[in-house]
Amino acid sequence: MSHNQPPPAEPTLMEPPAGKAGGKPGWARKRIAVPAALLIFFVGVGVGSSDGNGQEKAGAAGKAEPRPTVTVTKTAEAKPAGVADAEPADDDKRAADDKRAAGDEKATVPDFVGMGLQSAQDKAQELGFYTLTSHDALGRDRMQAFDRNWKVCSQNVKAGTSASTDTELDFGAVKLEEGCPAKDEEPPSAKGGKMPDFTGKSVKAARGALDSGTSLTVEDASPDGRWVLVESNWQVCTQEPAAGEALNGQPVRFTAVKFEESCP
Repeated sequence: MSHNQPPPAEPTLMEPPAGKAGGKPGWARKRIAVPAALLIFFVGVGVGSSDGNGQEKAGAAGKAEPRPTVTVTKTAEAKPAGVADAEPADDDKRAADDKRAAGDEKATVPDFVGMGLQSAQDKAQELGFYTLTSHDALGRDRMQAFDRNWKVCSQNVKAGTSASTDTELDFGAVKLEEGCPAKDEEPPSAKGGKMPDFTGKSVKAARGALDSGTSLTVEDASPDGRWVLVESNWQVCTQEPAAGEALNGQPVRFTAVKFEESCP
């Protein structure tokens, strides 16, 4: 092979072959005639198409026709013959509730003395009395934490009285193993600014009678030096200042023993 041959010529684009004289090239695509009726159909579909929400879109020169509104009216079903409009029981209950709310309902107060405190409270609630309280009939200011361990000695509303169910019922109570006093013990009071006689009273009741800011010291009256923890179980043996002295904020000191014990 000779190395002096000229390089190959670059390819050139070929012109499409000419057709007949005065005619279009033979390679040209033929034009397809579309019937006018079919064209109108496609245009109508495009103009009347709907959007994603199902609403009719307005055409270029027209407005969307409003969608018809359907109103559903619910009619009450006819009641069978003999069926009342309201249940009498519901009406009675509603009237009782209204009467109770107005404070007009009354009931006869039973004799609760001798009943267990829990049973007395249950009985009172059955009759519509819901404002209930109780206190230590021995004046020791003990709390009735477990009502089944207490019994009723007195009541503030006399048995047989017709009272509004809004009335507060107060029961004086003692522990089951204790005897009822002939009369409820009155808690001590320091009204008048003088030191009461706290001898024999519970330390808790004595503390409650004094001003809450009083500096109070309580010691075991026996030589054992025990801690006075549950003050309602301890009774005062001695006190300083003495009964009748003026109270002007001075510190108060008690010695005490348990109620089942005697003061030395």
